[in-house]
Amino acid sequence: MRIITRIIAAIIVLILALAALVWSITFHPKDLQNEAVNNHPDAPMLQRGQSIKVLSWNLQYMASKNYEFWYDRIDGDGPDIRPSREDMEATYAEVVRIIEEQKPDVLLLQELHDDAVRTDHEDQLQRLLSMLPPEYSNHSEAFYWQAGFVPLPQIMGSAGMKLAVISKYRIDTATRHQLATIKTYPLYDEFNFKRAIQEVQLPVYGGEPLVLMNTHFDAFAQGSDTMQKQVAYLEQLLTQKTKDEETWLISGDFNLLPPGQYSMLPEAAQNYYQAKTELTGIYEQFSVVPSAEQATGNDAAQWFTHFPNRKEINAPDRTIDYFVHSKNLADLQGQVLQDNTWHISDHLPMVASFTIP
Repeated sequence: MRIITRIIAAIIVLILALAALVWSITFHPKDLQNEAVNNHPDAPMLQRGQSIKVLSWNLQYMASKNYEFWYDRIDGDGPDIRPSREDMEATYAEVVRIIEEQKPDVLLLQELHDDAVRTDHEDQLQRLLSMLPPEYSNHSEAFYWQAGFVPLPQIMGSAGMKLAVISKYRIDTATRHQLATIKTYPLYDEFNFKRAIQEVQLPVYGGEPLVLMNTHFDAFAQGSDTMQKQVAYLEQLLTQKTKDEETWLISGDFNLLPPGQYSMLPEAAQNYYQAKTELTGIYEQFSVVPSAEQATGNDAAQWFTHFPNRKEINAPDRTIDYFVHSKNLADLQGQVLQDNTWHISDHLPMVASFTIP
């Protein structure tokens, strides 16, 4: 009995030690937390009545369109593990080209790596800032994946992924909203994504602040209610901001289809989505670009934002990135940048122009 007791005690100690180790190398954000803001001392303020352009883009960690990564197939058997240094350098240059051509006032960026083994531990936000014109010096970030070591054969090292806002204008505050996470096995879940909404407030001289939000919802959540929970949080957040009469816009990669687009996809692609999109309530309550009519009409291809990394797909074929905005941004005009962008990321950049009320 003494031997059995000692064996049981040793097993318990080992389990507790493993749990402590896993906790120490993984990411545990609060449900709501303030994030650091970096402003240039001479950063200008937005003005009431000013025209502004926002660019939103999932940059796919600067990996280019030259790969089919293991997670790009639903069974996880894509052939590629990581991008080459040469392809990442070429992608940085192309991202900067698009930004300099478009001259947006604010960038809402998703899927930037930071200290990830698969991208040489580079802080991709800081690298991008160093390549942009000096007026793009105001910024904030919010992680949604961070681990000192991920024991997956395709990684076997550190991981880091974040949202970022870069602005020509002063940012007053930044807040991170934690979204629901996929639940599988407790130990596995510690290493998984902690998806979030990043919120920043830009002061407006002579008016109320402009609230900009940036997000990247889960993917590969089939068989769970994770997407429904993430959308429910978004609905609650936007409803409260509307009641508070805030001027707001959220953009990013929602990984969900607009109403009516499910039937336009081939059967294999439909496996990633619900026939009735979880975004139905968002479309019913708020202003969305593209509209359901735009995303399913004769010119729907102009609104496709995702070009999956699968060799049998040779063009963007679905919409999963959006602008959702408050009613007082009534003149907002959005566009997906289709020309000479297909080779940069598996997502196409979107721009929205509007007037500060």
